[in-house]
Amino acid sequence: MQRCFVLHLCKELAPGNVSFPQFFLLAYLDHKEVLTMSAIAQKMGHTTAAASGLVARLENTGFVVRSVAREDRRKVMVCITPKGSALVRRIRQEMVGNIMKIMEHLTPDEQKAWLHIYSKIYDFCQSK
Repeated sequence: MQRCFVLHLCKELAPGNVSFPQFFLLAYLDHKEVLTMSAIAQKMGHTTAAASGLVARLENTGFVVRSVAREDRRKVMVCITPKGSALVRRIRQEMVGNIMKIMEHLTPDEQKAWLHIYSKIYDFCQSK
């Protein structure tokens, strides 16, 4: 099942030439106003050099912009663009639509059980 979701998501991301790590970064940036390169590296579990490459590819596609911090020009700040936010919204809508289609095939009790398990998995992931 997970493989099916991942393959479908991959097809959705392919037209925008966005990898999974790039999408996850865009989704995170969509919740924040701006992040430093070091914060991105930490969040993604990468070195700052690897994070810089990830951001450069997103910048080349117009999904993010980089700037320097006013108070410290050594800090590179990254912000999602409206185009990047639109991509995140579209992919999230697709994901929700797919989940809704699956839910239609479940009984009400199965739907409740699925939501309960999904909530536990989400809570576990948030605690890491």
